[in-house]
Amino acid sequence: METIYLDHAATAPMDQRVVEAMTPVMMDVFGNPSSVHSFGRKARRYLDEARRTMAKSIQASEKEIVFTNGGTEADNLALIGVAQANKDKGNHIITTAQEHHAVLHTAEYLEQQGFDITYLPVDETGSVNIDDLKEALTDETILVSVMYVNNETGMIQPVEAIGNLLKDHQAYFHTDAVQAFGMLAIDVEKFGIDLLTVSSHKINGPKGNGFLYVSNGVNIEALQFGGEQERKRRPGTENVPGIVGFQKAVELMMTDREQRKQTYGDYKEQFMKQLSENGVTYEVNGVLEHSIAPIANLSFPGANVELLLTNFDLDGIAASSGSACTAGSIEPSHVLSAMYGDNDERTTNSIRFSFGAFNTHENVIEAASRVAKIVKRLTD
Repeated sequence: METIYLDHAATAPMDQRVVEAMTPVMMDVFGNPSSVHSFGRKARRYLDEARRTMAKSIQASEKEIVFTNGGTEADNLALIGVAQANKDKGNHIITTAQEHHAVLHTAEYLEQQGFDITYLPVDETGSVNIDDLKEALTDETILVSVMYVNNETGMIQPVEAIGNLLKDHQAYFHTDAVQAFGMLAIDVEKFGIDLLTVSSHKINGPKGNGFLYVSNGVNIEALQFGGEQERKRRPGTENVPGIVGFQKAVELMMTDREQRKQTYGDYKEQFMKQLSENGVTYEVNGVLEHSIAPIANLSFPGANVELLLTNFDLDGIAASSGSACTAGSIEPSHVLSAMYGDNDERTTNSIRFSFGAFNTHENVIEAASRVAKIVKRLTD
């Protein structure tokens, strides 16, 4: 039985061309990029070239790119670094109730440190209301953090409108763009973004790599101490082979983005059509027209997340849910709770299917057929 991977939003397989780009660097480029001798300079050239690629991908300057070990570290650096560096201007931070836990848990930590955090609601489509943000802004607000694309529903947030709103305010604008980066064209200057988070493994690059865009002039403190790497914002010897692999993944993404959007969107449409043709009742969480191509978050009335995921796995289907299963109990998805309320059954009967490089039209149809049989068996 073929196992079929429908969880690309969690992590994506490394592209073979990424592996090929990394291999000679791992073998031959072992110098420390901070060293002044020829071995160090050779490593530095790879690092500098990668930084230019990252900057180009979001229309930024290479001096504004800080390499990190992934999206979570970048989110932590953005929130805590800005909060600590700007507390003389105010102690108010605005985010949303549906952020990734890398942002939510960081915001909770900052609350413990005395910062005032506002968690904006979202409507039933999963969208932030700009008027709610306007009302929440105060003279004490120093940072607004709103994710570009939600990792569970794929819903695209009004990032450009938020950036425009904040242009005349002291608050910096941070967006976690981990899910958006591979699917949407990003122009940080045009969109008024001050800080932006990206992760390598979501776009078929290696795990353990990411970057934080920090616009020139943003006041931010380092969270770690040591050397002077990354303009003193993130000390520690850079992972040159991983960064080279990340660079290759970004280059491929920039070349293939439109084709990927078309292909993955076709997979999603095909998958849902097949479910319907097999007589499965489901509802879409969010609005398909306002979501990125690879993600479909579907509610199956009368079903149970834990049973669905267990049976999917036994039948060779890898998917996921925002619900946390701990000691046999189900904690509802915080994203769907924000959209529909804590007691809505969609918070515990919904599955995220996310499509990508491991899929073909054939295995998407096969996956939908297996999913349909399981859902009907568990709900009839």
